[in-house]
Amino acid sequence: MKIGQAEAALYPSVSLTGSIATTSGKIGDLAKRSTIGWSYGPSVNVPLFEGGSLRAAVDVEKAQRDQYFVAFKSSVLSALEDIENALVSLAKERQRIAQLSAAASNYREAARLARELYRAGSADFLDVLDAERSAFEAEDSLQSRVSAATDYIALDKALGGGWDRPVDASQLEVVDGATGPRLAARR
Repeated sequence: MKIGQAEAALYPSVSLTGSIATTSGKIGDLAKRSTIGWSYGPSVNVPLFEGGSLRAAVDVEKAQRDQYFVAFKSSVLSALEDIENALVSLAKERQRIAQLSAAASNYREAARLARELYRAGSADFLDVLDAERSAFEAEDSLQSRVSAATDYIALDKALGGGWDRPVDASQLEVVDGATGPRLAARR
């Protein structure tokens, strides 16, 4: 019941009613040996002795309206929170990737210089190995691009995005072999 309907029940209502009756036992006897009676007239309903139940019904409807509004507002705020969390996470991950890329580039340069010094005889092989190990660790930490992709998907989901077509799970998208993870070749 809506608020307007509940408030309308507080006031008197007027309606017209009517009835027709016959004493015939069969349809064929309707015009011959039957009596037909009919009545019509107004009907008035005045809610005098309801004991406050009609006023309580209005209050219930208003409370339900408020409850629906609060639930809607909560859903909107939750969606906004999901969007904000995804945006912040994506921005931080992009900053992290930029810093890790710069560090990996610097470590690659340090490894190149260590090899040059080793070839020139100014450094021992242990320094080259240490520089290359640091470069590999920096390259390995760049695998956080997966986290950025995950954050982007979370943002797309929070914004109401979705997939355009069904996903074919039988086809491999990523192959992990001795050379490391890479995209599968398209057929």
